[in-house]
Amino acid sequence: MGDKKILCIGLVCLDIINVVDKYPEEDTDSRCLSQRWQRGGNASNSCTVLSILGAPCAFMGSLAPGPVAENLPDVSAEDFSRVDLSQYKWIHWEGRNAEEQVKMIQRVEHYNSTLPEDKRITISVEIEKTREPLYQLFPYGDVVFVSKDVARHFGFQTAADALRGLYGRVKKGAVLICAWAEKGADAMGPDGAVVHSDAFPPEALVDTLGAGDTFNASVIFTLSHGKSLQEALSFGCQVAGRKCGVHGYDDIVPQKQ
Repeated sequence: MGDKKILCIGLVCLDIINVVDKYPEEDTDSRCLSQRWQRGGNASNSCTVLSILGAPCAFMGSLAPGPVAENLPDVSAEDFSRVDLSQYKWIHWEGRNAEEQVKMIQRVEHYNSTLPEDKRITISVEIEKTREPLYQLFPYGDVVFVSKDVARHFGFQTAADALRGLYGRVKKGAVLICAWAEKGADAMGPDGAVVHSDAFPPEALVDTLGAGDTFNASVIFTLSHGKSLQEALSFGCQVAGRKCGVHGYDDIVPQKQ
């Protein structure tokens, strides 16, 4: 499985970032110190981070021929039917068009059923937005990332409480992970124990855009190398914290794995 890739499926978009000297107050004008355009989107960002960490990876999503485009369609199950699954050891879905994504995951589950356990593709899903259709993805991931926003939507005020309250939605044997910004991140596996990592805040907060995508990618990277859940959470928080201290994704790796 060492030569096989990690595939991220979801959004690529254009992020336009304006840098100001302080957060603007409502109904005020503020001079822009600088502006940059960069590729964004959850799955795209995670793929960028995986590449920087040294993982063989690929992205699947709708790309535009120019710098700006409108109405790009989400990946469909029909699109995914043409993917050669034998190339991949891990496939990550950014929760978007959930009904189509369930069909894609079911194809992978069928493929996995023909293989010995050590050759199967690991499936992960990210449920970030508070949209009811996305919640049908909970039982389909071997690893499920649930956001702070979704946890709060369900009435939970801490990551640990969210894990205990939402774990019944995931499939048997799955890992549920919830990052909680400056509070770090928690995870729960089939043994029911909550694993925690503190955050690793940078000396100066510079750019939080994509921090969650960085965390997800770093956790996936670590778990795909057979490391423990505790190691994965700690590394995820460490890389995400470092990312918050730099613009973009340059120099986000705190140390060699």
